[in-house]
Amino acid sequence: MSADAGERITYHNGKIQVPDTPIIPYIEGDGIGPDIWRATERVVDAAVQKSYGGRKKIVWREVLAGEKAFNQTGEWLPKATLDDFKTYKVGIKGPLTTPVGGGIRSLNVTIRQELDLYACVRPVRYIAGVPSPMREPEKVDMVIFRENTEDVYAGIEWASGSPEAQKLITFVNQTFNRSIDPSAGIGIKPITRFGSERLIRRAIQYAIDHKRRSVTLMHKGNIMKFTEGAFRDYGYQLAGREFPDQVITEDALYRDYGGRVPEGKIVLKDRIADITFQQVLLRPDEFDVIAAPNLNGDYLSDALAAQVGGVGMAPGSNVSDEVAVFEATHGTAPKYANQDKVNPSSLILSAIMMLEHLGWQEAADRIRQGLESTIAQKIVTYDLARQTAGAREVKTSEFASAIIDSL
Repeated sequence: MSADAGERITYHNGKIQVPDTPIIPYIEGDGIGPDIWRATERVVDAAVQKSYGGRKKIVWREVLAGEKAFNQTGEWLPKATLDDFKTYKVGIKGPLTTPVGGGIRSLNVTIRQELDLYACVRPVRYIAGVPSPMREPEKVDMVIFRENTEDVYAGIEWASGSPEAQKLITFVNQTFNRSIDPSAGIGIKPITRFGSERLIRRAIQYAIDHKRRSVTLMHKGNIMKFTEGAFRDYGYQLAGREFPDQVITEDALYRDYGGRVPEGKIVLKDRIADITFQQVLLRPDEFDVIAAPNLNGDYLSDALAAQVGGVGMAPGSNVSDEVAVFEATHGTAPKYANQDKVNPSSLILSAIMMLEHLGWQEAADRIRQGLESTIAQKIVTYDLARQTAGAREVKTSEFASAIIDSL
């Protein structure tokens, strides 16, 4: 079906409006991207067809980024690609390489910043049968909301010995009586009330909408009091102001309710970043939704993915108030490119998130059940097969076919 046959997704009064034939841009990605994209597209199309009998259909529209874009246009990230994501509101992408040398720092980061995709959302949940280093991986069921535009990803830094670094160090040392080594490289870590609140607001609303138990603010505010400490404070202030009937603090829970959560309430708590890494390992069932500044969320989401089988089993999305781009959370693995070998689960799971975003829950549920059934039958790609006794190792395309057969 050509793009001319489809319709645009729109928003009305802040609510997404999805036609029966939405046009959805996709970037197949670099390295293994084409392999996992072909598998994902087949699975999604089959699930939509089986769920809706032809009444609904995604009209895919390829847009370019990465090596394919550079080879065809001379640009790593054409403006037309960003414009299409803005126009059509929902997109999906495979992994992208980062150009070596000057220019774009990271294609993924640039897409997030140019489209103001301020929330990186990473659900992490164990699928039975996936090899895991954990004793009880089934207790891992968390959703990470990571701020995407501030903190270290703002990219405000200068190299050691550069005129900019020396000028800033001199200014800070002389004006604020500090003693930064003049030879230091230096960066700035901005965290704003606006950026923090919109991320935390989205995390709390997600917890309410999906009947989750708690939201944890992860921060290093005991040391960085006016950046990460402020992130924590902004979260409590926002909850008290905007969600007073739905949210109670952990302090109030034990002070006023004896530790028993009242029905219909979400518990808001905070944890220091370093102890969080220990507690998600030792007591994962105490965590549910976690909201974090950029760097904390980056580390934590990959660490949690390791608990459920690695980034190959972890989906992700980057969202603003209207635009959402769903993506594989792993790299391009160029040595496996075009070998029909790698695990497409990360992108397939991201497509499930995309279908849920569209409100096409039946198709999303079919894919999830098909994926879980396929893995339970030990029909898996090489990365899982080598860790699974009695597994039947299959190609990327064969894995997709097995999921489709299980729909």
